[in-house]
Amino acid sequence: MARAESRKYDIEDRLLRFTERILEVVEALPASRVGSHIAGQLTRCGASPLANYAEAQGGESRTDFIHKLGVALKELRETRVWLLLIQRKALAGPGDRLQPLVEECGELISILFASIRTAKRKKGSEAERGPL
Repeated sequence: MARAESRKYDIEDRLLRFTERILEVVEALPASRVGSHIAGQLTRCGASPLANYAEAQGGESRTDFIHKLGVALKELRETRVWLLLIQRKALAGPGDRLQPLVEECGELISILFASIRTAKRKKGSEAERGPL
């Protein structure tokens, strides 16, 4: 498998495992008004990066790819905020239990941010060269 293709699947696998862990947190939230509200928000934003990353892989253009990765990045940032709130309020057990998931979210944010920056740089290089 080519190196770039291998990394693509590594990121996809990390996003899949991340989403699984997010859903475990959702299931651990209390059955209260607050727990239900946060569960719905976290389910939506926590599952979205995986789907948007998959969509980006089939992007119709570099612009489409960048846009879909940008949506995944935005959703990861929202997910991180909800995780921090759950952690601070100890809504899903001891707050320190979520720290590895918060850290993984931060790493995924960094990876997608770097991917977007690289794709934008390549897009700019292609525009400078013009059509063949």
